[in-house]
Amino acid sequence: MTSENGVRSGDAPDRRAGLSYRFTHAIVRVPGDSVLQGLRGTDRGPPSLEIFRSEHRAYIAALEEAGLRVEPLPQLEAYPDSVFVEDAALCLPEGAVVLRPGAATRLGEASVMEPVLTSYFDDVRRIDDNANIDGGDILVTDSLVLVGLSQRTNRAGFESLRRQLSAWGYEVRCIDVPPAVLHLKSDCAVLDETTVLVSESLSGHESFARFRRLVVPRGEEAAANAIRVNGRVLLSDGFPRTAELLSTAGYDLRTIATTQASKLDGGLSCMSLRFARPD
Repeated sequence: MTSENGVRSGDAPDRRAGLSYRFTHAIVRVPGDSVLQGLRGTDRGPPSLEIFRSEHRAYIAALEEAGLRVEPLPQLEAYPDSVFVEDAALCLPEGAVVLRPGAATRLGEASVMEPVLTSYFDDVRRIDDNANIDGGDILVTDSLVLVGLSQRTNRAGFESLRRQLSAWGYEVRCIDVPPAVLHLKSDCAVLDETTVLVSESLSGHESFARFRRLVVPRGEEAAANAIRVNGRVLLSDGFPRTAELLSTAGYDLRTIATTQASKLDGGLSCMSLRFARPD
């Protein structure tokens, strides 16, 4: 049954225990030369292509060390932001959904990703043509899926995804993203079945009431874009207080440099599609 606010009920939270962080595979894309023209909300100077690719190789290595089989896709020069593959699709055990990124220059990335998804999933669905939704606005937890309404994701995108995921039995809610924040996952991450890492601005939202919340220290809000991969939490380098918070909470932590991705408003979650598939 689906309620008026777009929530599907009936699935016990433990039905998909580990869904949000137990993965076997990841898809990434090598930064192209055109990444120098990538979108950015604040101009902090162009990224260094050499450093970006070096940091991206280290990112792939960290995913592999966490137990993932990583498929690196080749450069896609027609789309400067295509290194941020998460915005083009959502991958779940039941299948994949081809999304419709909210920036006009990124719309074509999803169609290029679709044939890659069909090599992994029998059921590949699509968002409605009149809708926009970025993967960076979709937070998959073990008990519900949160969709951020943001600069890149509109209500039509949320409704279209909700219909797709409801058919697979998921509870789906929407949440307003603060105006200064690009994506929902810029400010939050799933750490385990019952715990989220979250910025102070989102920590009081009712959608997080069911979770234990580890609040990122002030001044380190960008650290909230961490990712849990199997037994390890990957955190962007340069956030010592958040690192201490996570270590004290008992998480196995690995820090990774994301200096160049951050110049394009990107972070750890943006650069991979992570999912579990049977051998």
